Amino acid sequence: MTTIIIFEDDDQLRDSLVALIGNSNSNDYTVIGNYSNAMDAATIVRRYKPDVVIMDIHMPGKTGIEAVSEIKEARPQTFIIMYTMFENDESLFSSLCAGANGYILKKTSPFKLFEAINEVMEGGAPMSPSIAKRVLQSFEVKSSRHEYHLTPREKEILQLLVKGYSIKIIADELNISFDTARTHLKNIYPKLHVNCGKEAIAKVLRERII
Repeated sequence: MTTIIIFEDDDQLRDSLVALIGNSNSNDYTVIGNYSNAMDAATIVRRYKPDVVIMDIHMPGKTGIEAVSEIKEARPQTFIIMYTMFENDESLFSSLCAGANGYILKKTSPFKLFEAINEVMEGGAPMSPSIAKRVLQSFEVKSSRHEYHLTPREKEILQLLVKGYSIKIIADELNISFDTARTHLKNIYPKLHVNCGKEAIAKVLRERII
């Protein structure tokens, strides 16, 4: 039985999702909670331990993206599927960088949610077709490795980042301040045409930049 919690501020849509999942032809899914905001999302997830969270992005009080980070810190094993009308790059990559496991557009058939839930439970990263295209485009090689213009220090930081070091550990390892290490990372991301550390690591490994 896959347990699910829904965070969605549109009452009608939320009720529809609860009914859709509850009335599915199988008994494989059950909604154990549904909420109109994500203010206490981390506490709720920690208490009820759902397998999957379906998360809207724009809600009153706290955005779904903020909630994703808190949920992943509280209970990393819970999978999170963003269910939103927003398909802009900022919402997409902010969600993925925060730890979301999937990104489904509301204009997609609601029944696609069942596919997404199954896929995420099997370790996949479900995405609406247009969203998947954006992600693929973001990973396209936009310049050769010789045109990234990384400084020796930035390459050192990337090497440690690939090893899984946090910003604090990178700073300690290189004997620099936390703020300096963070500034270097902020400078690295636009050079690599990425939005966060996860994308940077993927690109470094894929293109063997260092």
